[in-house]
Amino acid sequence: MQTPEQFSITCKDGYSLSAAFYETAHTNNNLPILICPATGITQSFYRAFAEWLNEQGHQVLVFDFRGIGASLHGPLKKSEASIQDWGQLDIPAAIETLLSKTGKSQVILLGHSAGGQLLGIAPNFAKVAKVIAISGSTGHVKGLKGRTKQLAPVLFNVIFPISSLFKGYGATKMMGMGENLPKNVAKQWAQFCSRPGYVENALGKTIFEDFHTEITSPMTVFWSSDDEIATEANVKDLIRLFPNAKTKMHELVPQDLGHKQIGHMLMFKKSHQNIWPIIAKELEI
Repeated sequence: MQTPEQFSITCKDGYSLSAAFYETAHTNNNLPILICPATGITQSFYRAFAEWLNEQGHQVLVFDFRGIGASLHGPLKKSEASIQDWGQLDIPAAIETLLSKTGKSQVILLGHSAGGQLLGIAPNFAKVAKVIAISGSTGHVKGLKGRTKQLAPVLFNVIFPISSLFKGYGATKMMGMGENLPKNVAKQWAQFCSRPGYVENALGKTIFEDFHTEITSPMTVFWSSDDEIATEANVKDLIRLFPNAKTKMHELVPQDLGHKQIGHMLMFKKSHQNIWPIIAKELEI
């Protein structure tokens, strides 16, 4: 494994994103992998997984979305970042940067939760050869289950509006849900999950370019049977947005893999690295 290169990605609008690039020590024919984070999750969360992929011979790039982690510039309450910015500006810039660094013509997009749900609004979608969506779904509130189904309405309708009003950002850190969110990210997250379709709910309102039906790259979604967000219903709701892509759903059952739980987050933990080879099989084109 090579020591990752820490650098900045410049987006089309001039915004700078913090990123890390893992180069391989030998030439291979593998397509480079772009790891796109979940909402409020920083690139460091994926370090062990990125290192493992790199050891398998993959060039890997992981970054922080604008307004999150090292890609937050200035006070959080002043951040104007939104989820649609992540899909329309950040992911496209990361794709172009990875292609420039590797000399390849396409990448594999490995997205966690929101990171795997936004390609349909990325203008350079054709440069993605395949999508691996980990815990990818629309997060529709009616499709949630367990404690999250009870918590989501409180988070979206009470905590976000109040914290955005008085603090200037969406409060999630106190709830153990990653970094606190820019107010527009919190607002869009609530809007996108209020009805089926996720970003579909913003089309014609704040998003005016939609590429979902043009995407033909294959997509595989991994989710766990104990995931309260990416439930089977919400996974199916996501893949229906890509009618011309060859899609595959792969459910993981914790007990079958020797774990008490996997949920929405644990697939990337070293404690669950026996899952990684299962994911890696889908990296083949």
